[in-house]
Amino acid sequence: MSFNSIEYAIFLPIVFLLYWSIPHRFRWILLLVASYFFYMSWNPKYVVLILGTTIVSYISAILLDRTESARRKKIILFLASLICLGVLFLFKYFNFISESIAYVCGRLAIPLHPVTLQVLLPVGISFYTFQTLSYVIDVYKGKVKAERHFGQYATFISFFPQLVAGPIERPANLLPQIKSPKIFYYPLAMCGAKQILWGLFKKIAIADVVSGYVDKGYNNLPFCTEFDLLFIVLMFSVQIYCDFSGYSDIAIGTAKLFGINLMTNFSSPYLSLSVKEFWSRWHISLSSWFKDYLYIPLGGNRCTRLRNYFNILVTFLISGLWHGANWTFVCWGGIHGVAQVLEKIFGFSPKESICSKVIHWALVFTFCNIAWVFFRAESLGDAIFIVQNLKFILYAPTSYIGLSKFICLYLLVSISIVFVFDYISLKQDVIALLQRKSNITNLAFLYMLIAFILFGLNNSIGSNQFVYFQF
Repeated sequence: MSFNSIEYAIFLPIVFLLYWSIPHRFRWILLLVASYFFYMSWNPKYVVLILGTTIVSYISAILLDRTESARRKKIILFLASLICLGVLFLFKYFNFISESIAYVCGRLAIPLHPVTLQVLLPVGISFYTFQTLSYVIDVYKGKVKAERHFGQYATFISFFPQLVAGPIERPANLLPQIKSPKIFYYPLAMCGAKQILWGLFKKIAIADVVSGYVDKGYNNLPFCTEFDLLFIVLMFSVQIYCDFSGYSDIAIGTAKLFGINLMTNFSSPYLSLSVKEFWSRWHISLSSWFKDYLYIPLGGNRCTRLRNYFNILVTFLISGLWHGANWTFVCWGGIHGVAQVLEKIFGFSPKESICSKVIHWALVFTFCNIAWVFFRAESLGDAIFIVQNLKFILYAPTSYIGLSKFICLYLLVSISIVFVFDYISLKQDVIALLQRKSNITNLAFLYMLIAFILFGLNNSIGSNQFVYFQF
C-alpha cells in the first residue's frame, strides 16, 4: 500500500474517522493496528522483523534504565545494536559484502564463489532500524526514560505515516505525542490535507512524469543524444527531490490529521549556497541522525583538523552505504564528504552581494547534479561514461528517450512552481501562509495542483513507486 495508491486513499479516511470517534485511551491501539496492517500490505511475513527489533529495543531500554553498572550498560547497548544492525546487514548488505570479497579475490587470482542469500529487502528496514537505535542510545545516554508501555512504544516505532521512508523520528518528539490526549483541531487538519496534496503534486505531477525518461536514458546510455544525457542528469535531481520530499510532505501531512507533528525533512535544499548547507536542508532527519550518533561520537569538530576531516569522510561514506548496497552509493557519499572537507579547507562561503550568492548557488547546484549521477547509475562505469560525455546542450533535433516539446514545457512550468514554493519557504511556511489567505486563493491553488496531478496520472510512463522504498 503506497501513499499514491487507491488502497491508501480508502485506508486513510477510515483510520482518520475511527481515530477521532473513539476515546483517547484506545487511539494508540487503532494506530498500532493500522500501522501493522499498512506494513503487512507490502509483505506479511516481514512483520516479524519489525516486531522483533521492537521487542529487542524495548527490553534493552528497560534493562538500561534498571542497570547502574556502566559496564553492563555498555554490554546491553552493544548487544541491542548488534542484533538490530545484524538484521539490517543480513537482508541489505550480506550479498554485497560477499560479492565484493569474491571480486577482490578474483582480481588476486584466488578462486572464490560468493555466498548469496535469496531474500527480498524488507520495505523501510533502514528507517525503522535507525529509529530503534536512536531510542536505545538516547536511553543509554539518559536523554529519555525507557517507555514501559509496550503498545505505545510499538506504535512509536511503526507509526505508519513515517514507517517506510521517514522522517526518522526521535523518541523525545514522537512518543509524547502518541501518549498525550488530543482534541481535533480543524486548522491543523486542513494544513495537513494541503500538505498531502502538495506532496502528491511533487510525486505524481513531476517525479512520476520524468521517471520513465530518466529510466530509459540510464538503461540505454550508448543510444542517448548529448541533450538526452543532460536532460536525464538534471531530471533525476528533480525526480529524487520531488519523489522523496513529496513522500515526506505526505507523511507529515498525514500525521497532522491525527494531531501529530513530525519533524521537517526537507527545507529548500536546491537553494543552498554550500554543500554543508545542502546537507542541513536535505533529508534532515537522516543528516541529523548521523551527526548525533556517528559524527559527534567520532569526535566531531572538537579535535585536530585532520581528525575532523577524517570524521566527515567516514560519516559520509557510511551515509552513502546506508542508501544502498552498491559501490556507487559509497562513491556518492565520498564525493559529498570530500566536497565538505574542501569547503572547510578553502573557506567556501558567499559574500553578501547577490552576484556572489548566485555564483555559489550555481556551483553547488551543478555539483549536486553531477554527484547524483553516481547515486543513480547502475555501475561506476556508467557514471563515469555520463560525466565524460556530459555537455551543456539545450536543444537537439532528435531524442532517443522520446521527449517532446510539450513535455519539456510542462516540466518547465511545474518545476518552476516547486522552485518558487521553495524560495518563499526560505522565509515562511507556505502552507500556513495559504491558511491565512482568502478561500478564492486557496481554491485556485488546490485546483491548480489537482489539474497537474491529473495530467501526471495520464502521462507517467515509468514506475510510480517511491524511490526511497528501495533503501
